[in-house]
Amino acid sequence: MVVLAVAGVAGAVTYQAAARDRDYRALLARGDSALRDEQTFGAIEAFSGAIALRPDSMLAHLRRGETYQRRGDLAAAARDFRMAAALDPTATRPLDELGDVMYQLQRFQRAGETYESCLKLDDRSAVVSFKLALARYRYGDIDAALAALTQAIRLNDRAADTYYLLGLCLRGKRRYLDAEQALERAIALSPGLIAARDELADLYGSLGRRADELEQLQVLAGLDREHVERQVAVGLAHARAGHADLAVLTLGNALERTPDQPSIYAALGRVWLDIAQTRSDRVALGKALEALEHVASSPASTSEILTLYGRALLQDGQSEAAERTLEEATRRYPIDPSAYLYYSTAAEQRNHLVEARQALGDYGALVAGDVDLVARAMRIASLSLRLKDVAVGVEWLKRAAAASPNDVRVLAALADAQMRAGDRDAARATIARGLEGDPANAALLALARRLR
Repeated sequence: MVVLAVAGVAGAVTYQAAARDRDYRALLARGDSALRDEQTFGAIEAFSGAIALRPDSMLAHLRRGETYQRRGDLAAAARDFRMAAALDPTATRPLDELGDVMYQLQRFQRAGETYESCLKLDDRSAVVSFKLALARYRYGDIDAALAALTQAIRLNDRAADTYYLLGLCLRGKRRYLDAEQALERAIALSPGLIAARDELADLYGSLGRRADELEQLQVLAGLDREHVERQVAVGLAHARAGHADLAVLTLGNALERTPDQPSIYAALGRVWLDIAQTRSDRVALGKALEALEHVASSPASTSEILTLYGRALLQDGQSEAAERTLEEATRRYPIDPSAYLYYSTAAEQRNHLVEARQALGDYGALVAGDVDLVARAMRIASLSLRLKDVAVGVEWLKRAAAASPNDVRVLAALADAQMRAGDRDAARATIARGLEGDPANAALLALARRLR
């Protein structure tokens, strides 16, 4: 009887285990079916039921994590992927997908570490090596990204995206020729890879290779006909290459196909304004004003458009309208930094010296690495002296002299301002410094005579 009882219990346990396993598999199948139908809530419910029956199931946690990821609940997805990886430390897929989630969360360093763990289990995946390189690139470790790309290319040298990323990394290292070759390889593998052509065109533009830049932009315009910005880019590239007439023709044709596009009017206005300035052409200036007024009057006009329109008004002698337009350009975000420079010019023409000086200061606060510091400092100093603010004028002239210590024109202006401030000793020292470099300088000699 005891033997029969034990056998009965064992049979019951076996039956329950089999039933539990059937229910587990049925829940997995139900979850997969719901996921195929984009029923993510039902899928999560089914996979959660499977986990309740089999808490140690790597597959159930993986499936639920994938569902959470599809729903955009990345924190929950990460929890399930971590659990799946812990339940089966030999499985690569949970780590791969956990890395993807970390990347989506923009936790790029953690994503890279996760992909590295995945590759330690299986270093034969070109895709994971590429993902590792991308994560490293995004958190700024370009050297490590290049190492991962070398591995990815060794495993698969036919992936265009890999060469595209290689081009980005090499450009970041200022290895421009190598970057060009990598981007060209990406395009050869996938001629329709727009991102690679964009990057190559931008590289050519930065290197001053206008013909090559234009060629890529023309191909892009053919590949991406739905976006008028491509035609605008071609037109502006013609202008940069010195082909103003071709630029006008290209942009005019684009405007005929897609009327009332603000970006085309803005580009046309820019080209006509450049023609007006380089050729002193009043007709071109009129066309620039016409094109830019069309878009500048819109409440949605950008700081860049308003700045262009303000420049055209300035050139046309409409200083009051120019000042008003350029002041508005300094209030539209994102601000075109040059708006401050042109606003300063317009305000000075209107004898609004305080506003003119403030605009030049605002420009300096906005722009890093001001290459025109000396000229801007001289302008601020001049405005300050006209405002009888001699101390500020001296300070800005000192900045100009520090940035350009051998410029006798700056030293002469500084010495003159120091004399106005009553600091004759400082003026005498500045004059002596200038005469060391240019003993015959008339302005410095005249200042020296005034000090006697």
